[in-house]
Amino acid sequence: MKVDFHSGVVDKVGTACRLLRKAQAAGATVVVCGDRVTLDRLDVALWTFDPLSFVAHARVRGAAPAPAMARTPTWLADDPATVAAREVLLNLGPDMAAGWEQFERVVELVAADAQEAGAGRLRWRQYSQRPGVDLVHHTRGAGA
Repeated sequence: MKVDFHSGVVDKVGTACRLLRKAQAAGATVVVCGDRVTLDRLDVALWTFDPLSFVAHARVRGAAPAPAMARTPTWLADDPATVAAREVLLNLGPDMAAGWEQFERVVELVAADAQEAGAGRLRWRQYSQRPGVDLVHHTRGAGA
């Protein structure tokens, strides 16, 4: 399993929008997790961040998504452990996401501030202790 860490992220929601647009273009199915406020902000941003594109997505609150949502490529899930396996998990939260093992790939966004960086380093160590996890680090610049 590949786990990508993007550290030094100035705008997590904006960066998530760009990554999700790229994932959709590649045909990937994604679950995004994080706190409810961040997911609500992302939900709005996915409608407005680029006037020339749209990232198809659905908000999954609490329980498993309805079967009709299966074709939607991106799910914003309060609890990723309650959703069926998809290809990619995009974690916007400060902790390892519940059920991360069920995904083919995990992407971690770590903000530039000291508290988030510390939480990101802890997640890195936790992943590094798991067999079969290939960790990749990407440093984001001020414009990312």
